[in-house]
Amino acid sequence: MQTLVTEQIYETYLAWLLAGDRTGCADIVQELNNADITLKDLYLNLFQRSLYQTGELWEHHRISVSVEHLATAITERLLTKIEPQAFRGQYREHSVIIACVADEYHQLGARMVADFFEFHGWRGYFLGANTPIKDLLDLIDKRNPDLLALSLSIYSNLPSLLTALDAVRAEYPDLPILVGGQAFRWGGTGSLKKYSNVTYISSLDVLEQRMEEYGNG
Repeated sequence: MQTLVTEQIYETYLAWLLAGDRTGCADIVQELNNADITLKDLYLNLFQRSLYQTGELWEHHRISVSVEHLATAITERLLTKIEPQAFRGQYREHSVIIACVADEYHQLGARMVADFFEFHGWRGYFLGANTPIKDLLDLIDKRNPDLLALSLSIYSNLPSLLTALDAVRAEYPDLPILVGGQAFRWGGTGSLKKYSNVTYISSLDVLEQRMEEYGNG
């Protein structure tokens, strides 16, 4: 995919992000919006890439946790500014519930996925971080979604994800479920194979393909 986010733009944005300069980051995002950047390009090549790199810097003790948290907060503020693009359009026929499992507090990736669904014409119900299983099941019952998407960022929370999958499968055996997140860099996809109609999503490109398949189904 051709991108409007050049290396120079990315490196400047990352430097301002790590410095906690929200104004500098916002100026770059505004310039890219003025150039008609697509939501996918912006999310994938600026937001996601910079957050992944920030996380890696923290994992290698090159930045403090406060810097990592500030970068996340800045990104969330920028998402709020551009989210209206994702909510434009007419009646949305298909719906999806997006949630982070219990004890999972990193919600930014799931929020971006929710926006991505909206941008592609789906109605998204984003539950955010640390979603109790009971609340998740209640919303599935009330909204009867076409899809459920669950996010996992921390590998040690894999048991919480599997518990959620067990509970959803027991109550809604036919509901298609998408699972993704940074946690799967360390493994864990094999544990999903025992569940019927559960698909691991490794990237936004794969998500886009699945959206089209389910949306046309």
